[in-house]
Amino acid sequence: MLDALKRYLSDPYPVEEESDGPPLIHMAAAALLVEAALADGTFDANERLQVEDVLAHMFSLPQDDVQAVISDAEEMVAQSNQLYGFAKTVKDTLDYDRRVELMQMLWEVVYADGQLDDFEANLVRRVSGLLYVTDQDSGRARKYALEQLGLDLKTSA
Repeated sequence: MLDALKRYLSDPYPVEEESDGPPLIHMAAAALLVEAALADGTFDANERLQVEDVLAHMFSLPQDDVQAVISDAEEMVAQSNQLYGFAKTVKDTLDYDRRVELMQMLWEVVYADGQLDDFEANLVRRVSGLLYVTDQDSGRARKYALEQLGLDLKTSA
């Protein structure tokens, strides 16, 4: 009983590894991206395409695998209302530069529809803190995401 309580206190929201599914880091990153896409209440086609593109790029995944990972991530997000487990897996698995890269991808997803909702901005900032990415690096990632999407920073604040 005491051991179970210690495990819960050290990791209250574990992300379970599925032996026959995609690697845990793919699922955790995809879940964060899906959470970002859903933050404004919709997961539209532009956001879905952006999630597909960034997952394929980050993990060099073929399109079929990307679709499966996103589908699984959507189920995980629907069953969970927390970010901590997903973010902890990413933080513990990726080095700092890759976490900054993921921050850029999160910004690209939330800006995929050409605008930033307050809920989206809040979620990305919370994830940045959970991933231990500095505000400066998250800000640079945001600017680069805007450049990648061809959006003007002054009109997309």
